[in-house]
Amino acid sequence: MRKINNPSANAPSSAKTHIFFPDKMFLQSSYFNRYLLKTQFTALLVSISFGLTSCKTETSITTRPATPPAKVAAIPTDPQPAQPARDMGNKVEKKSLKAASWSMLPGWQHENLIPAWNTFIQSCKSLERRPSWQEVCAQATTLRPTSERAIRNFVENHFAPYQVTNPDGTTTGLATGYYEPLLKGSRKYSNRFRYPIYSAPDDLLTIELKDTQSGAGQTSLRGRLQGRKIIPYYTRAEIENNRNLLKGKELLWAEDEVELFFLQIQGSGRVVLEDGKTVKIGFADHNGYPYRSIGKILIDRGELPAWKVSMQAIKQWGRQNPAKLKPLLQQNARYIFFRELPPDLTGPVGALGVPLTAGRSLAIDPESVPLGAPVYLSTTWPNTAQPLNRLMIAQDTGSAIKGGVRADFFWGHSPEAQVQAGKMKQQAQMWVLLPKQYRE
Repeated sequence: MRKINNPSANAPSSAKTHIFFPDKMFLQSSYFNRYLLKTQFTALLVSISFGLTSCKTETSITTRPATPPAKVAAIPTDPQPAQPARDMGNKVEKKSLKAASWSMLPGWQHENLIPAWNTFIQSCKSLERRPSWQEVCAQATTLRPTSERAIRNFVENHFAPYQVTNPDGTTTGLATGYYEPLLKGSRKYSNRFRYPIYSAPDDLLTIELKDTQSGAGQTSLRGRLQGRKIIPYYTRAEIENNRNLLKGKELLWAEDEVELFFLQIQGSGRVVLEDGKTVKIGFADHNGYPYRSIGKILIDRGELPAWKVSMQAIKQWGRQNPAKLKPLLQQNARYIFFRELPPDLTGPVGALGVPLTAGRSLAIDPESVPLGAPVYLSTTWPNTAQPLNRLMIAQDTGSAIKGGVRADFFWGHSPEAQVQAGKMKQQAQMWVLLPKQYRE
């Protein structure tokens, strides 16, 4: 069955992926190359063209109509339900959670719960739509947010801790960090500001396949029409080497192409204009290609040792090798498009649909941890053995954040946040706190 839907409802709310570390996260999507993408589009085209009655697949094609001149899109106070609702609908694998006790959480009795509690109240704007969370969220909003003792009593009486495990039963995994980049930019092109930050193009198709027989969830593909064929959308190299392809879709112009690349990796950021004003931008869409780690490429080429790879090291390599920089960046075919956000947002909007909180918001795999839930993270400060035990809230996701014990710590938008995020690659354990009446 073929449907034409409204454009914005199917866009993922977060594009964030990490490039820094030579481990499993580099391999999450390496199998998905352009040949496979073309194969999937070909199969989809055959299904659409011939209307195979034996196929138990529902196909949804979203086109993006021509848009008026760019303006700030209004974002409602309540979370936008389209993508978050789908993420939250994922069934968490029960086998990834193991019943625990409060005494098992390192440093739990010494943790100040107030900062995370205020972040959790933000989560309730989305969670209150789900039966298992309605009662606990309704009661949570009645507590005095300044009383740590009242909050602790409430949490321990209304929640139960579950240790997150990996598929092999182990309880230790990886914690990385991310941040909100700050770039210098302009609304007009100049020799100084010559790198475009694009809004979502009008010819980008979002194609969603849902296996209605197996209930295996949705797979999204992106492409464009060429005559009567659906083909993959333009790669990063094609977009950057031919600016006529997206002419007129320039949202802003950036000063530095490396900073722009990292903005795309993080998925949201702030752009400081020449007059000192700050423009907040967030993820709008992507071109459909999997992320390829440039850090892994530098390791494989012998340009950087594995132990040294970090965001800062990659930036330094780019400054030292300007002729090699652009070809390296274009090895990652994935390209991110942005939208301008209201200036009064307190932080970037995560997958849950609420603004993220520096030091308290966590990106997780929603197949292992319910999006919106409190998560107690036990790890260490970046590049140290100093314990970092903290109550966080699962408010975001990321294409590299896959598996049970896998977390991405949101550090904020300060220069210090950038440094901490760039060097964070720590062992971690996680406990998710679920309402005692949780039944999903």
